[in-house]
Amino acid sequence: MLTVLHALQGQLLAAMQRAFPEAGQPLDPQLAPASKPEFGDFQANGALPLAKPLGQPPRAIATAIVAQLTADPAFAELCLEPQIAGPGFINLTLRPERLAAELQARLGDPRLGVPTVEMQAPVIVDFSSPNIAKEMHVGHLRSTIIGDCLARVLEFRGHPVLRLNHVGDWGTQFGMLITHLKQVAPEALEHPDAVDLGDLVAFYRQAKVRFDDDESFQTISREEVVKLQGGDPVSLKAWGLLCDQSRREFQKIYDQLGIRLTERGESFYNPYLQAVVDDLRAAGLLVVDAGAGCVFLEGVSGKDGQPLPLIVQKSDGGFNYATTDLAAIRYRFSQAGDGASRVIYVTDAGQASHFAGVFQVAQRAGWIPSHCSVEHVPFGLVQGDDGKKLKTRSGDTVRLKDLLDEAVERTEADLRQRLADEQRSEDEAFIQQVAASVGLAAVKYADLSTNRITNYQFSFDRMLALTGNTAPYLLYAVVRIAGIARKGGDLGAGAVASLTFSEAQEWALVRELLKFDGVLAEVEQELLPNRLCTYLFELSQVFNRFYDQVPVLKAEEPFRSSRLALCRLTTDTLSLGLGLLGIPTLERM
Repeated sequence: MLTVLHALQGQLLAAMQRAFPEAGQPLDPQLAPASKPEFGDFQANGALPLAKPLGQPPRAIATAIVAQLTADPAFAELCLEPQIAGPGFINLTLRPERLAAELQARLGDPRLGVPTVEMQAPVIVDFSSPNIAKEMHVGHLRSTIIGDCLARVLEFRGHPVLRLNHVGDWGTQFGMLITHLKQVAPEALEHPDAVDLGDLVAFYRQAKVRFDDDESFQTISREEVVKLQGGDPVSLKAWGLLCDQSRREFQKIYDQLGIRLTERGESFYNPYLQAVVDDLRAAGLLVVDAGAGCVFLEGVSGKDGQPLPLIVQKSDGGFNYATTDLAAIRYRFSQAGDGASRVIYVTDAGQASHFAGVFQVAQRAGWIPSHCSVEHVPFGLVQGDDGKKLKTRSGDTVRLKDLLDEAVERTEADLRQRLADEQRSEDEAFIQQVAASVGLAAVKYADLSTNRITNYQFSFDRMLALTGNTAPYLLYAVVRIAGIARKGGDLGAGAVASLTFSEAQEWALVRELLKFDGVLAEVEQELLPNRLCTYLFELSQVFNRFYDQVPVLKAEEPFRSSRLALCRLTTDTLSLGLGLLGIPTLERM
C-alpha cells in the first residue's frame, strides 16, 4: 500500500500547512501503519510535537488538521471519517471500495503491486567468501544465505546487482601450502584431480603445523610467496590448480542451495594495492609508524587512549587484508571499475570494527562518492543447543556440506514416516524432490527468520516442524491453497469483474496482502530478511483463519469468485516472498 501511504502523506501535510501556516517549522504528519486493527489502517501522530510551539493542546491541533483534511475531496475518496484518539492521534481507515480496488490491481500482476525503483544504479553485494584450500563450514552458511536473499530482493526491486564472492585466494598461506605439496604430493600441482578438497584441507593443516614449528620451512614458504607475487609461471600454475580444486567443491554447495555468485577473489585487487598506499600518501593520510604505513583512525582509541592505526603496508613492504579491502572499495566505486552506488558487505559481526576502520579511511580518501553508500551487514553466530558456537561432537567446525546433507536426510525420514501414518503411496522421485526442497528450505528459513544481528541456536527439530514460524509451515500453506484448485476452485489468473467481501476475516486478509510492497521496501533499506519472514508467517496465519472460518468452494456468487481471488493472491504472494528468500514452493508435500 505504498502508493496509498504516499498519497495520504501528501494530503496530511497539505492539511497541516493549511491549518497552521504560522507553524514556522518543518511539518511532519508522522504517518505510520496503525499499531492495532481497531485503530484503522494508518495513524498520524503529527499533532503532538506541535503542541509546544503552537501553545495549543494536541487534541485541538488534531481537530484543526482533521477539519482541513475532510474538506479535501481526494481524501474523502480514500478514507472514511478520521477519528481522533487519546491526546491527539488521528486514526485513518481506508474505504472498503479502495481496498478492493487496490487488491484487484494486484490480481494477475507478476509484481503484485511492487514498483521498480526509478534510479537504477549498480549495487554490489559481497557475500559468502570462503577461503581456498579450506572447506566451507557452518560459519559460511549465514553470509551465503543472507547475501543471496538481499541480492534477490534488490534485483526484484529493479537494481542491477553484482553478486561478488570475495574468496580468500591470495597471501602467505599459498606459499606455505605450495611448498608443502611440492615436497609431499607433487602430483597435486600437476594434475587437477590428484587430490580432493578434503585431502587439500588435511594438507593445509599439515603445512600450518610445519610453518609454525620449522624455521627452514618458513623461509622456503616466504620465498614461494615472493615467487607467486612476482608472477613465477610454476608457482602461478600451482596456485591456479589449488584454486580450481576448491572452486569446484564450492560450486557443488552453491548449486545445492541455488546460489548465483561471481567470483572475484583477493588476487583480483593485487595490481591495485600499491596505488592505495600512493593515494593515501598523496592525500596526507599515510603515517609511517614503526616502519609500517598506517592511517590513524578518527574517534577510535586503544586502551592507552591513543588513536588506533589501520595498517595498510607492513614494515617489510607487504600488504594485508585492510589494503585489499581498501583497493576493493576504490575499484568498486570508481567509474573505471564497477561504478557502484551502494556496496553491501555480508560478514560476521566480529569483523565490524575492521570494516568501520576501512570505511572511514576510504571516506577520508575520497573514494566513496557523496551520493553513494557502503554498508556492513553483520550477523551473529550459529550456536548449538548448549548456546556455544556450533561444533561436531569431536569439537571440530561443522562442515556445511554435512549439515545440508543431514537436513535432507532427516526430512526424508520424517516424510516417509508421515506417508506411512497417512497410508499414502508416493514414488521415489516425489520423495527425493520433497525431501531435498523442504530440508534445504528449512535450513535457509531458520537462518533468515532470525534477526541476523543476533546469534541463533541451530535445531533440526524446530526448523523441520510443520507448525510455527518454519519453512515447512509456509510451504504447507501454499500446498493447502493448491489443494483448492484440485477440488475444483479456479485459481487461474483471470480477472474478477468485481470483488465483494462481507466477512471480517476477508478484510483482514485483504489488508495483510496489501502490506507486501511496504515490507519489501523495508528489507531493501534495512537489509533485514527476517522482516520478510515475519510477514509471510503472519500472512499464512491470517489466511488459515480465513480459510478455516469462511466457506470458499461452497460459497454463492459473487462471494465464491472473490474468495478464490483472495486464495490466488495469497499463494502468489507466499510463492514470490519465499522465492525472494531463495526457497522454491511445491504443489504437494
